[in-house]
Amino acid sequence: MEYFLPIAQVEINILFIFGLSLAVGILSGLFGVGGGFLMTPFLIFLGIPPAYAVPNEASNILGTSVSGSTTHYLKGTLDYKMGLMIVVGGTIGTLLGLFSLHVYLSYTWNFNAYSRSIRN
Repeated sequence: MEYFLPIAQVEINILFIFGLSLAVGILSGLFGVGGGFLMTPFLIFLGIPPAYAVPNEASNILGTSVSGSTTHYLKGTLDYKMGLMIVVGGTIGTLLGLFSLHVYLSYTWNFNAYSRSIRN
C-alpha cells in the first residue's frame, strides 16, 4: 500500500511506516529515549530526505512533550523549578549557538571574499 508524500517527493509503504512508528513508540517508552532519536534515522534510511525527516520528528517531539507535561501536571508531579532551569539553559544555549554560527559564518565569508580578491 504505497503512499506518495508530495512535499518530500517520496513514495512510501504506509503500513510499514505505521508498524515502524509503533515499534519506535514501544522502544522509546521502554528505554526512555526520545522517538526522534530513533525515527529520524529510520526515515532517512527509507529514502526521505533529511531536510524533511528532521522537521517531521520535531513536530512529533512537540506533541509528546506537551502530552507528557500535561500528564505530570494532572498527577501533580510537574517540577516547575526544573522546567524553568531547562528553559533558561536551553535559551542561553540557543543564543550562544546562534552567536557562534554568526561568528563562524562571518569569518568564513570574509575569508572567502579575501581569498577571492587575492586570486584576482
